[in-house]
Amino acid sequence: MLTIPKELGYYMPAEWEKHSAVWLAWPYGDITFPNILNEIEQSYCQIIKAIEDSEKVKLIVLNESEKERISKMFISYGIKLDNIIFYIVPSYVDVWIRDYAPITLFNKENSKLAFVKWNYNAYGRGDDPFFADLLKDDKVFSNILDESKYKIFKPDIVLEGGAIELNGRGTLLTTEQCLLNKNRNSELDRSRTEIYLKAYLGVENIIWLKEGLVNDHTDGHIDEIARFVNPNTIVCAYEKNKKDPNYVILNDNYKTLKKARTENGKKFKIIKLPMPHMDYDNGEKAPVSYTNFYIGNSVILMSIFNDLNDKKAMKIIKSLFKKHKVIGIDCSKIIYGGGAIHCITMQEYL
Repeated sequence: MLTIPKELGYYMPAEWEKHSAVWLAWPYGDITFPNILNEIEQSYCQIIKAIEDSEKVKLIVLNESEKERISKMFISYGIKLDNIIFYIVPSYVDVWIRDYAPITLFNKENSKLAFVKWNYNAYGRGDDPFFADLLKDDKVFSNILDESKYKIFKPDIVLEGGAIELNGRGTLLTTEQCLLNKNRNSELDRSRTEIYLKAYLGVENIIWLKEGLVNDHTDGHIDEIARFVNPNTIVCAYEKNKKDPNYVILNDNYKTLKKARTENGKKFKIIKLPMPHMDYDNGEKAPVSYTNFYIGNSVILMSIFNDLNDKKAMKIIKSLFKKHKVIGIDCSKIIYGGGAIHCITMQEYL
């Protein structure tokens, strides 16, 4: 009997394929955004307003009173409440829903949806008091998805959604730093990891980059360094300054991508995106990148950072998504939690 998604005809679509909704988890508390929560809430309003004509928003909130408070905020912000579907989840902790939300699979043969539940272990840092509470987010899947209505696959290994990037045609991008990190699945080597990726995401061709950005607590999530914009084109973060700590990492990744081949054995078109530069208040280099954008049905939500390269990067993205409206979202505060637009969103397909 066939039990593996790929054997049953399921695969994970590319992000630009048609969505029914985008998932978000409303920020709260002082774990991720101490002292700047009000500013982060305003950023969320801006994001939801920007996406409302593109797709439905499925929004996780803590309780009924928070739902009422947030609804009033939306009304004052001019957000259409009929475009919001609230989900009350009393136990969720953090906003990085890309890493713990259901991953949608699609079956071309029967047009049915299925979902994959990967394990989430707070980036392998569950023993760290700062990250320990995030382990609760591993349970969110069952609180927001009626498992009786869909086929659910549970491979029982750790994988975050931000660690994988697919072109929907059989090719997957990821990093060794993250997926082969012993703090994720210590029992899996590269070949065994590939078996899981191919079986549960319906891919054949896997491109491994070495590392992600300096100071990225996710251990090198791919969405901070390289993204597909169509089946044969990849944008990658590239640092020109040889003295920058990211220069060698990103130059090596660029060289790997230039040698990479599609699932059909052809070369990819590789487009460099310039790097923004930002330090946290304590002087530490922030893991900022323009590849951390979200592809909606009709809009691109693009992370920007009040940097001189913002306009240059947006011009490149606009040239690649001519049918989309590209909207810049200032993430210079959101990055204090360690991520940006792509990290706080997760698409759900039709």
